[in-house]
Amino acid sequence: MARPVADEDEEKPLDPEVEKVRRKLVRFIVINLGLLFLALMVVIGALVYKARNAPPANPPLSGDIQVPAGEPISGDIVLPVGAKVVSQSLSGNLVSIDAELADGSRTIFIYDIAERRLIGRFAIRNK
Repeated sequence: MARPVADEDEEKPLDPEVEKVRRKLVRFIVINLGLLFLALMVVIGALVYKARNAPPANPPLSGDIQVPAGEPISGDIVLPVGAKVVSQSLSGNLVSIDAELADGSRTIFIYDIAERRLIGRFAIRNK
């Protein structure tokens, strides 16, 4: 049996005031979704910009020194005349040497093994 078309099943035109509110709501949703999309594009653009302009990551410290197979690495670290090494510490390619100088003062020398040069000298003073 065919279903009779009822007046309730058909969409009736909305009241003009309700239609006005519906249009405002649709416009509000479109504007907010557009702003959200724009903000998302700005964030993605900033991430891409940062990724392209980021400095290259530091290579691992162990790869800095090229040592021929079977041969030990060697070099000279020059300290002032009369200096005595109190202690030393190695961190990656850096060697820290705590030395007592001829005049009795103490100084910390920092030497870069990979570049084979002294990169820092720090006097230890008592107040």
